[in-house]
Amino acid sequence: MIPCCLLNMDFWSIPNLIQVSPEIEKVLSRGLKMYVVESKGGAIVCMLLSLFFLGTWPALLTLLERRGRFPQHTYLDYTFTNLLAAVIIAFTFGQIGTSSVENSNFLSQISQDNWTSVLFAMTGGVVLSIGNLTTQYAWAFVGLSVTEVVSSSITVVIGTTMNYYLDDKINKAEILFPGVGCFLIAVCLGSAVHASNAADNKAKLDSYSNDSKHSIRANSITDSKQACTKRVGLNDAEKGVASTEKAKFGTALFLIDLEKRRAIKIFGKSTFIGLALTFFAGSCFSLFSPAFNLATNDQWRTLKDGVSHLSVYTAFFYFSVSCFVVAMILNLIFLYRPVLNAPKSSLKAYLNDWNGRGWALLAGLLCGFGNGLQFMGGQAAGYAAADAVQALPLVSTFWGIILFGEYRRSSRKTYTFLVGMLFMFVVAVGILMASSGHRK
Repeated sequence: MIPCCLLNMDFWSIPNLIQVSPEIEKVLSRGLKMYVVESKGGAIVCMLLSLFFLGTWPALLTLLERRGRFPQHTYLDYTFTNLLAAVIIAFTFGQIGTSSVENSNFLSQISQDNWTSVLFAMTGGVVLSIGNLTTQYAWAFVGLSVTEVVSSSITVVIGTTMNYYLDDKINKAEILFPGVGCFLIAVCLGSAVHASNAADNKAKLDSYSNDSKHSIRANSITDSKQACTKRVGLNDAEKGVASTEKAKFGTALFLIDLEKRRAIKIFGKSTFIGLALTFFAGSCFSLFSPAFNLATNDQWRTLKDGVSHLSVYTAFFYFSVSCFVVAMILNLIFLYRPVLNAPKSSLKAYLNDWNGRGWALLAGLLCGFGNGLQFMGGQAAGYAAADAVQALPLVSTFWGIILFGEYRRSSRKTYTFLVGMLFMFVVAVGILMASSGHRK
């Protein structure tokens, strides 16, 4: 039986009977919130994914250079998709949820008076672009593994220290700085690996040269012509390189064949050039993360009252735009005025060069998403801890050995330094991740 009070009730007063708790009311009125990584676990997942992406894209660019593709062409392709990754992140994660004063979404922040933070973000993009461009040439002179080890270690030693103080010391100093020390030791071991491996390669080439001279003296001119039928590269017969063995990883023939095919010629060049490029790149890399940190957290109080801090996604967009502009300008110049023995090219030649373009475009996406994930993790756990992704040489060394045969048939001394370098990196990345704090 229905109570009389309900029979006499007006239809429009029925909703008044429904009681909504204050907590649910608050959620409904606030709406969907912009997605931000806030937990320590989520930050570590971002860092690990970033570590894999940032360690893989250099291997793709190195592969193309060793196949003879012009570095200017490769880097231009890479630059387009690197920016595309930032645009995708900005219009997805950066646009999720309603915009508010505390959490402005991407399009809302574009029109805000936040130019000082934008300049910090764009400064970070400029130094990263110059650093990435420099490493592309350093890989040819020094090798993928050593270049990544030394430049990443310099990044951590300088950049992590700066981020620690910018983040108001939210990371555990007693854990963080021993990790920085491990990276510093890895710099020394990386330099030792390069010096030892260069000596090994020189010994292989000298031995091959001496064997060739003895072979020429022992055989007649006719015999030497017949020996040229088995060769390593397309032009071996014209250049007099002859051998009855296949070009296996780590052999003198492999090194000679690689020199012929690659875009940047390095034989006869000082090893100092490669190390100088590597140290310069590391110095550039050490500045981009602190600049991004300033862009998103405004530690120097440059924003006006009532203007929200740049979100990670908005800052990353500006960061990538400046990276794109610098890379385009420099590489278009390098097409016509190449540096460090790179071949001369033209815009028309670049547009018609589809050999390996897919790999270059993939490298740009990997780098773009890798950087974005690093910044997302850093905003949650502290940018000093997020510098753990600078252990990317662990991934790069794996690809260098598997794809390019680096350190094959090297001396025991080289292997000892290599194992020590990688061990210090494993320890360093674990220590830096353990130092993660939580931003309030």
